[in-house]
Amino acid sequence: MEGVILKNKVKQKKLDYSQEHKKFLARHKHKKIFILSCQIGILVIFLGLWEILAHFNLINTLILSSPSRILTTIGALYESGELFYHIGITLFETLLGFIISTVVGCLIAILLWWSDTLRKILDPYIVVLNSLPKIALGPVIIIWVGAGMQSIVVICILITIIITIISMLNAFRECDKDKILLMQSMGANKFQILTKLILPATLPEFVSVLKISIGMSWVGSIIGEYLVSSAGLGYLIVYGSQVFRLDLVMASTLILCILASIMYLLVALLEKYVNKKRS
Repeated sequence: MEGVILKNKVKQKKLDYSQEHKKFLARHKHKKIFILSCQIGILVIFLGLWEILAHFNLINTLILSSPSRILTTIGALYESGELFYHIGITLFETLLGFIISTVVGCLIAILLWWSDTLRKILDPYIVVLNSLPKIALGPVIIIWVGAGMQSIVVICILITIIITIISMLNAFRECDKDKILLMQSMGANKFQILTKLILPATLPEFVSVLKISIGMSWVGSIIGEYLVSSAGLGYLIVYGSQVFRLDLVMASTLILCILASIMYLLVALLEKYVNKKRS
């Protein structure tokens, strides 16, 4: 009899827990829907208000443009075949600079973690390079590597790589010292510590660095196109401002925002996958 009562109590507790868990999931889902609805609502209200003010000439459309004129400009670029041509060039430059800066930056961070002496020697130079305005090196880079896509990619790499090095090096050095000592006491060498402990432990930090690097890569490629380019979204922005076609400037900026958001969302999905695997 007591066993039956105990089983009923356990079942009742499981039922209560299940109901509370379902309520929690429902509240969490409703909160996410509410946040997404507010985000979309703010964007729709902003665009709608912007269009209304432009329609009734309450703002200067020559300077501020309007959503409808921006869409018309994007449509004209698409019909002329220029839209995906310029998008493809800027996207290629950004992805190439992003990949190179991420790979090389992580390798340099590993090298600096590996050799404490080398890190102390290069530390002041890394700080100086980080604080140096990279755009100031633009004319020099153009002379060194030539006026073309290669100089744009180099500028993109210079802007992104220092942040990758500093962020990953800090993540490596902040790894649990007790675990490192434990592995050393068990006879692990430095390579084993790196591959079995440091790299897996710093994977979330690596994904966070990717989020930052994406934005910096876009900044680098656009700055490079500002300085020297004959195609790309940065070129369209420069050209549009020179001939006072603000619709073209705003359309190019909108496309940049969309592309950067897509890349950021892809990294966010990677972060979600990594966190799920770790949990």
